[in-house]
Amino acid sequence: MTLRRLAQLLAGCAALAIAGAAHAGGSTASARFCDRAQELTATEQDRLLRFAAVVREELAATEGSVALISRSGLDLARFGIRYSHAALAWRHDDGAWSARQLYYACDEGRPRIFDQGTAGFAMGTENPALGYIALVKLPAETVTPLRRALLDPARVQQLLAGRYSANAYAFNLKYQNCNQWVVELLASAWGELADGADLRARAQDWLRAAPYTPAPVDVGSRWLMLASIVVPLVHMDDHPREAIGTMQLEVSLPASLEAFARQRLPASERVEICHDGKQVVVHRGWQPIADGCVPGANDRIIALD
Repeated sequence: MTLRRLAQLLAGCAALAIAGAAHAGGSTASARFCDRAQELTATEQDRLLRFAAVVREELAATEGSVALISRSGLDLARFGIRYSHAALAWRHDDGAWSARQLYYACDEGRPRIFDQGTAGFAMGTENPALGYIALVKLPAETVTPLRRALLDPARVQQLLAGRYSANAYAFNLKYQNCNQWVVELLASAWGELADGADLRARAQDWLRAAPYTPAPVDVGSRWLMLASIVVPLVHMDDHPREAIGTMQLEVSLPASLEAFARQRLPASERVEICHDGKQVVVHRGWQPIADGCVPGANDRIIALD
């Protein structure tokens, strides 16, 4: 496995396919490791746009105006991970939806907040032949505080760390990954936390007490644990020693965010939408769809051919 590929595997939410936003145009080490731009054929682009249209239909049918949205990206199956990148989607006054998310700006060497349309979000995947999107539709009556926080520019920036780490520890202020920003914003809204320079610290305190318990990532190899020496977007100095010793890292990932949303708001509904290049499958419920985008008996199927 090359160091570049190792970096991509571990930096699951670092390298978003956001045209013109996170291109690796510079000569820094981080840029070399997070550039994932790829060319799509006309057929692949057409299928992904049709896949995105189904995602857009599901969002349009959402009663509330905010939803948790997650996307598969790099292939992290070896770690038991399907989804690597989460964002918060919100409905504009004209009915359109956007996803607000943290991305690593390679050219600047720092994390930024970026708004992206449904099509762009759905197309940000490494494998154009197989992709997954998960939506957690929050109860309409609960989204007002979250929407207010999400669309508050000052709060959004107060919750943005200055340094990025793809494997950021969930309860440390030194770094942040894309999913950690989302869960800290959830905490600031659901905990009704006041603005302030220490907002991230108070959000993490609230998450501990909630409790928010990110499922440990089983790294499974000490070679991967040493990746921080050579991979600029991976760090270990924020993780507890015992976690490093057992190779079990508490990193915020979409699955933990979904579980937390379900715990706090049991009436939330989950929809999983996937495609295998031939068809789109819409699957409802908290049980994940079968690997390979294999439809179940009650799933909706839309042909792409």
